[in-house]
Amino acid sequence: MNTGITMKPVAHVVGGRAEPSDDYWGDSRAIIRIDAQQFDKGSVVGLSDFSHVEVVFHFHLTDPTDLHAEPRRPRDNPDWPAGGIFAHRNMRRQNWIGVSRCRLLKIDGLDLHVSELDAVDGTPVLDIKPWFVEMGPRGEVRQPAWPTEMLTDYFADPQG
Repeated sequence: MNTGITMKPVAHVVGGRAEPSDDYWGDSRAIIRIDAQQFDKGSVVGLSDFSHVEVVFHFHLTDPTDLHAEPRRPRDNPDWPAGGIFAHRNMRRQNWIGVSRCRLLKIDGLDLHVSELDAVDGTPVLDIKPWFVEMGPRGEVRQPAWPTEMLTDYFADPQG
């Protein structure tokens, strides 16, 4: 069954980084500007009670020829094991969908001021959800060592 899915962005990222990078998102600040043609201020009522939001977005800068379904090493590091496309969280995905959990700093009208959003200026936002602790992982969480090694500086501040 191959049915198409059409999505319309609910917002766009304004400011922050101009280009994606692998690390140092810890100092990033941006605005998620909700589309005023689709939504009014009622759409954010109650959102300011939450410290974090989960943002679903489209990796709009991805090269469509850079899709790698075959197993490959994270960041091409020979010390880390190869994994298939569903063992990675990067932009090289069939539908170029990203998910980020970021801190909600304040709301100004339809502008959500956030930090640590790992999406760049101009990124189309497909959905915004408040982060509920209860929706996080339940039970023991396990993962191999390489993600911890790889992401050591992901949310670090580049200024130290």
